[in-house]
Amino acid sequence: MLLAAAAPSCPPSSETTKAFEAAITPAQAEAAAAQLAPRLFAQAAATDVEGGFPTQEFGWLHTAGLLTAALPAALGGAGLHTPAATLALLRVLQHVGRGNLAVGRVYEGHVNALLLIQQLATADQVAHYAADAHAGRLFGVWNTENPADGVHLEALPNGRYRLRGAKTFASGAGHLARPLITGALPDGQGWQLFVLPADAQPPMLDRSFWQPLGMRATASFRADLTGLEIGAEDLIGPPNAYYQQPAFSGGAIRFAAVQLGGTEAVCDETIAFLRSLGRTDDPYQRQRLGEMAILRESGRQWLRGAAENAARADAATHEGAETTVAYANMMRTAIETISLDMLRLAERCVGARGLLRPQPFERLHRDLTHYLRQPAPDGALADVGRFVLDGKTL
Repeated sequence: MLLAAAAPSCPPSSETTKAFEAAITPAQAEAAAAQLAPRLFAQAAATDVEGGFPTQEFGWLHTAGLLTAALPAALGGAGLHTPAATLALLRVLQHVGRGNLAVGRVYEGHVNALLLIQQLATADQVAHYAADAHAGRLFGVWNTENPADGVHLEALPNGRYRLRGAKTFASGAGHLARPLITGALPDGQGWQLFVLPADAQPPMLDRSFWQPLGMRATASFRADLTGLEIGAEDLIGPPNAYYQQPAFSGGAIRFAAVQLGGTEAVCDETIAFLRSLGRTDDPYQRQRLGEMAILRESGRQWLRGAAENAARADAATHEGAETTVAYANMMRTAIETISLDMLRLAERCVGARGLLRPQPFERLHRDLTHYLRQPAPDGALADVGRFVLDGKTL
């Protein structure tokens, strides 16, 4: 019989957590991200290399305490995992995305992995992986695969498993020490989430897979796990736990926050460009910037709404889960529309001259356009339609 790790029944003991340093507050995490954003932006052009990775930038995030911000205070984090701190978490992601969308994409995956581990793992596992995060080890989530050669777990003696198959779009491949991965269990027992100790057992990477329009520095290669082995201690939660709602679809608010940050960078740089040319008195430019200001504020309102929705008293109920998913689908769709409209207006503002390097618009346009292509956009919007047609309200 295949066994998966059970969910935690109690928080880590004081003996487990006493080695962690004092935590920062959600407000301090948000301030740290805001302060770091200009530095990330200044470095972004140098990092924008196909197959590259923002290693230096993640060192900055580590120093700022942001690699552990999604952990509870008892584990030396900022407590951004709680529903009450959702707005601070979204703003942290927004600021990082405003600095560099490639960094934001990988950082959002790191946060996502730590949240999943806290939701599904045992108390000892949570404490163990918290220590890894404090040591600067990067986490992420690898779920996308080609069904013809997807990841499978093959049972071995003593509760161990041999892996077979590959993941695609494995962001941070070659740099993540602890990717959180889904794999099929034998005999149709479902999908199992596990942590791969990739620093000790690195997968085989196909770098030729990643030849993207944008987001070059995310290192989203194809990662072949065939022949690697894991133990029962590496399994996170029971089978199929990764796909439980509302966590699976509701997490879309986090990548949408990163996208909004990139969209705000487009707006900020458009204003700076027009000021540098002395075009601030042009009535048509002012009109477009007025539209852009409305788009920016609309995105910020969606962040506030998502945070309020996550903190609802009924969020843990079945009806509350449906509402959370519907709101997340609305938000991701709205942020996509806001971002595309912002790009269109910015193009008209800056013209052909503004789209030449070393101006940042060319990179921002590529990165944001690519990052907006998240899975199943039509299905997400149709799910909102089903929700309201069923007579339900947000």
